Amino acid sequence: MAGLLLRTLRGENLSQRPMWLMRQAGRYLPEYRALRAEKGGFLALVYDSDAAAEITIQPIRRFGFDGAILFSDILIVPYAMGQDLEFLANEGPHLSPALVDASLSSLHAVPERLTPIYETVTKVKASLGSERTLLGFAGSPWTVATYMVAGQGSRDQHDARAIAYRDPEAFQAIIDAITTITIEYLVGQVQAGAEAVQLFDSWAGSLAPSQFERWVIAPNNRIVSSLKQRFPDVPVIGFPKGAGEKLPAYARETGVDAIGLDETIDPVWAAGVLPPSMPVQGNLDPLLLLAGGEELDVQARRILDCFADRPHVFNLGHGIGKETPITQVEQLLATVRSWRG
Repeated sequence: MAGLLLRTLRGENLSQRPMWLMRQAGRYLPEYRALRAEKGGFLALVYDSDAAAEITIQPIRRFGFDGAILFSDILIVPYAMGQDLEFLANEGPHLSPALVDASLSSLHAVPERLTPIYETVTKVKASLGSERTLLGFAGSPWTVATYMVAGQGSRDQHDARAIAYRDPEAFQAIIDAITTITIEYLVGQVQAGAEAVQLFDSWAGSLAPSQFERWVIAPNNRIVSSLKQRFPDVPVIGFPKGAGEKLPAYARETGVDAIGLDETIDPVWAAGVLPPSMPVQGNLDPLLLLAGGEELDVQARRILDCFADRPHVFNLGHGIGKETPITQVEQLLATVRSWRG
């Protein structure tokens, strides 16, 4: 029988809520820090499929979450497209050559860079057990494009937004190329054992409505449609962070099975404007989890109560912070596990 998370993502409104946390495999865990000290840098861990599988399983072993999300990074896609990728201490990821200065045609694809990721998925699936759901993921084309154009993260995605306005045909070519390989990448993850996938659009909130339609909704619709043709029973979660009032259009037009909500979204509003039967995921503020205390319980229960009438996956509104105490994760987990709809 499918696990609690997979059943919820397929539309069952269960009395117990499944829970997983974005970035649950990572720096807040002492066992992760120990393994990283032993193995080396972030990219080295991602490409060591034994280590990456172990990291993926660590939060399941410690907390018993209902979903394990693949330990990897959204920038594996541009890396496979031919950009060089490095993670610099205290600076984050860097891609080169940045497409603000180079043409898309100058890149030479290296598709074998995806293979170790599939190996990680296979190893996790073999050890996870049927009651837990294995989640694959990819970055959505707009967010991936912002990194490819600028060569790194940016506060307002200025370079990508400027090119999208100034030369929409050239930017469309970048989006189309990302979309094509993202479909291939997610198909490979599902074939390797992923039971559901999430599309991360971390910078969706920086776009004007017309640009949101073209650079967020349209490519995500293409990805979801392609996946559904191959794997109609594999749920797709869309997470357009910062989308705000554009969420209903995203829900209607992308074809995703579930919507991830960031911490700025009022659960009452979301419950009222999203399709009634659509599963939602979220949306506790990660900083509240870091702060802890009685308010953590209060707000977690408020979110659970707001979504009592629809399928709901409890999660954060974005990734768990690296300084988050283990005891507060345990506190949150106890609150969610004790709730019944």
